[in-house]
Amino acid sequence: MEYFQFLIIIIFSPLINGIIKKIKATMQGRRGPGILQPYYDLIRLFKKDMVISSVTSWIFKATPYIVFTATITASMIVPVITTKASLGMMGDVIALIYIFALGRFFMALAGLDAGTAFGGEGSSREMTVAILVEPIMMLSIFTAAISAGSTNIARIAQIQGIFYSPSHILALFAFIVAIIAETGRIPVDNPDTHLELTMIHEGMLLEYSGPYLALMEWAHYMKQMLLFTIAVDIFFPLGISNNTEFSGIAISFSAYILKMLFIAFLTAFVESTRAKMRFFQMPSLLGWAFVLALLSLLTYIMMGK
Repeated sequence: MEYFQFLIIIIFSPLINGIIKKIKATMQGRRGPGILQPYYDLIRLFKKDMVISSVTSWIFKATPYIVFTATITASMIVPVITTKASLGMMGDVIALIYIFALGRFFMALAGLDAGTAFGGEGSSREMTVAILVEPIMMLSIFTAAISAGSTNIARIAQIQGIFYSPSHILALFAFIVAIIAETGRIPVDNPDTHLELTMIHEGMLLEYSGPYLALMEWAHYMKQMLLFTIAVDIFFPLGISNNTEFSGIAISFSAYILKMLFIAFLTAFVESTRAKMRFFQMPSLLGWAFVLALLSLLTYIMMGK
């Protein structure tokens, strides 16, 4: 099972996004789409033809495959329901951040490659947010990594307890803000917007259609669920199995489902109670999160917990 647990991310990531949309619609007094709607959207996109601009280069065509492959690679090195991951020895947080950065880099290039104003604007904003988010993620994870004595995610999940020190609480809040920014959720970005001037992630995908767009959207779903998984691995490892026995895997899978549903509810609650921030206000939010992440690391160094 440890060799195939990454398939959970691939298969169920659209479902998590559908659950978030359904919960958010219920909170807003709307009926909303069904929780399986993301699957229907992906199937519809795979059946459609593609329209590709004549001014694009190989980068535009290669980017969907690079982003999709990079996200699957990241999923393979992160433990989902057991710390006995098939590629656990490669599950280093630094390598994980660089894999994410590889996909982001090519997405930004593809947005510029089409030569449209909105694509370039989305790429510029995406890289600006990335500069602010990546240090937050690194510092937050390093706090848990230092206490565990390893930067391996499986090792961190295996050692972490259920009681947390002040440094872990600060790192948790900082990492939550980083997840919101990295996945393009409110208040940093609006995944449901149709206003090009406010788009960040969607702005880079405006020129994609058909199977290319399906791959990009699917990769985004996987990245969202993968970040949720990293959060529960590091800060809420209660229930994750340290072996591959059937009983342990069954309990771990049940606990994982409950934790994913809780994070989906929390995400929908935040999006239903907050408005999207102006882009020039984002550095203040992300700067606040960076200070929390830095304080968490300094707190652990000074207090030892």
